[in-house]
Amino acid sequence: MNIGITGASGFIGQSIAGLATRQGHHVVGFSRNPERRIAGCAQTRLFSPEEKLDLSGCQAVVHLAGENVFGLWTADKRKRILESRRSTTRRVVDAMLNSSTPPKVLVCASAIGYYGDTGECETNESAPPGGGFLSEVTQIWEEEAERAAGQGIRVVKLRISIVLGRQGGALQRMLPIFRLGLGGRLGDGQQWVSWIHQGDLSRLALFAIEDPRVEGILNACAPEPVRNQELTNDLAKVLHRPALFPVPAILLRSVLGEFSRELLDSKRVVPKRALDYGFKFQYPTLETALNEVVGR
Repeated sequence: MNIGITGASGFIGQSIAGLATRQGHHVVGFSRNPERRIAGCAQTRLFSPEEKLDLSGCQAVVHLAGENVFGLWTADKRKRILESRRSTTRRVVDAMLNSSTPPKVLVCASAIGYYGDTGECETNESAPPGGGFLSEVTQIWEEEAERAAGQGIRVVKLRISIVLGRQGGALQRMLPIFRLGLGGRLGDGQQWVSWIHQGDLSRLALFAIEDPRVEGILNACAPEPVRNQELTNDLAKVLHRPALFPVPAILLRSVLGEFSRELLDSKRVVPKRALDYGFKFQYPTLETALNEVVGR
């Protein structure tokens, strides 16, 4: 198939593009710099607010573009997080609907932040939205994507969890600290963490494209969420380092403000619909994922 990917130059985009190419698909990457060559993409096209998006020939679109949520959520940062998702998704959907031969499927990134703080409750795709800024953002984000479904295009919304991979994501920030033996749990460490290996996320995105049964919400997370303390212990064990420096919740709140909620709230989210469709995870447990990512 001809697959267009926005955000193709990012950590997740390059992973999906590379896998798609290896499986025989033709990948078009969309970038603000169309002269740039993107790994895994046979072609690069312009992705700019000022120009019409050219989706000609694309039979499927994976939409990943959006402002990174990590960091201090100033008023300006919050605006960029929201508008980057609302406006880019609107542009992608408009381009699909205005195409003479629209793509047949849109796989749009979303986030498990939709559910807010799940506490001890195991949460699947049937759960209602929670509270907080990211929940509000994901609802707006998904509403924009859903406009395509109203015009007969198959829409899959991937609610992505923490992504574990070699070239980016959460571990890119964690590994240097843990390799120095300075890692530790966040807060009391009892909050649940949902995660996914980058390889499984890429495979799930292509699964959503290739299987015509798949539509609606898919939680992009491994079947076994863990507590933050377990994540900390397992990462330290794989690296053969101690994890003796917990970060108090009060310090996280004082430094990161509202974003600290994303580190301290529970996200006990499971991929019920992916499993129901028959998707098989290559890295279903944290141990298998960390061993592959860290290279042991």
